[in-house]
Amino acid sequence: MFLHSVNSHSPQVYAAQTLQCLLRHFTLWSMKKDPDLESALSHNRRWIVNNQIKNIILRYPNQEIPVKILQKKFKNLDLQGRALNWVKKYPCCFEVHLCGDEYHCRLSKRMMHLVEEEEFVKDLQEPIFVRRLSKLLMMSVNKRLNVLKINELKRNFGFPDDYLIRIVPKYSDTFRIVNYSGRRNSMEIELVSWNSDLAVSAVEDSAHKLGTQPCFTCSLPSTWVKSWERFHDFNSSPYISPYLDPRGLVEGSKEMEKRTVALLHELLSLTLWKKASIVKLGHFRREFVLPDKLNILLLKHPGIFYVSNKYKIYTVLLRERYNGSELVDKDPLVVVKDKFGELMQEGLHEYNERRRLVNLEKRRKNGVPLATVAKIKDRSTEVSESDDDEDKLGGLLDPEERKRFYKVLFDDDAS
Repeated sequence: MFLHSVNSHSPQVYAAQTLQCLLRHFTLWSMKKDPDLESALSHNRRWIVNNQIKNIILRYPNQEIPVKILQKKFKNLDLQGRALNWVKKYPCCFEVHLCGDEYHCRLSKRMMHLVEEEEFVKDLQEPIFVRRLSKLLMMSVNKRLNVLKINELKRNFGFPDDYLIRIVPKYSDTFRIVNYSGRRNSMEIELVSWNSDLAVSAVEDSAHKLGTQPCFTCSLPSTWVKSWERFHDFNSSPYISPYLDPRGLVEGSKEMEKRTVALLHELLSLTLWKKASIVKLGHFRREFVLPDKLNILLLKHPGIFYVSNKYKIYTVLLRERYNGSELVDKDPLVVVKDKFGELMQEGLHEYNERRRLVNLEKRRKNGVPLATVAKIKDRSTEVSESDDDEDKLGGLLDPEERKRFYKVLFDDDAS
């Protein structure tokens, strides 16, 4: 009653309390920024788009597409402007040639070598894909997962697009496709046989190698005293394997929290980049017995997880798997994808250098002083992420644009 009386007569006090309330609510989603990890979460938007174009070309007959057809695909890629201008910027990745009276686009020889290398790595890693899928099913309550939900994170785990055809039927002693409800969107992959050798988490495996008891690792600066105290308190209780059936644990108990943190740690350990969208992890709430407020649980353990809202998309990253902004151990698939990014940057640099020389020549012919030309040359050496207004991605501040970029970032061949 006293506070109500004060608030009614003091707008300043009421505003301050309202602001404090909003800040308390905001902190549920806030975490101190780590520049290195924020950098690790940065995605080169051009890399994403070019990877999309690469897959479009590979799916087209003879792996060559008319540019006018590619132009129609630009809407799905959130691109404006001319497709011809875009692909010409990356001569190391794409080749453009006239076929009759229209332009066609295909992958360069160097790009095709990378595609072949990626397919070769995928073939070699088939046993690893089987292992990952098995472990995912073993952590689920009913030992089965919805296919549509797996597809949302399949690129995070490195699964090939045709894993349902390439892997699942081939290992019929391990997996099977079921549809107990009969609905078209209810198809699931079910575990046929339990493999005790796979029921070992990354934490347990690391402890076994060191000859210690399994426990989590904290990757925080020593100055985070309170966070370290909370971490030690949490870590002092026995580790609970994510492969343990959670139905014997009490909801809301410390044991259940320990098992949930272990499960999230294991899920992220199985991904290529040791990160995942929090929203998409939440889609598996029922299957993995995750809490309703998954974000709060993650923020309670900043020494283990790093939560970022880069691009206004909430993502969780496993701290211990990063040294600065670089992965400690890179999956062979990640290595190949990095090569694609390097090739793309090489092509963009070549395009920019060629354009710079043409512009300098034009300025010389127009009588621009040499000192001015030199300044222009210095500025032109920097590779721009927005060369032409006509080729920009949609503004990420727009909610609809963010939603489409989110889809590209995590789903449609973004990896």
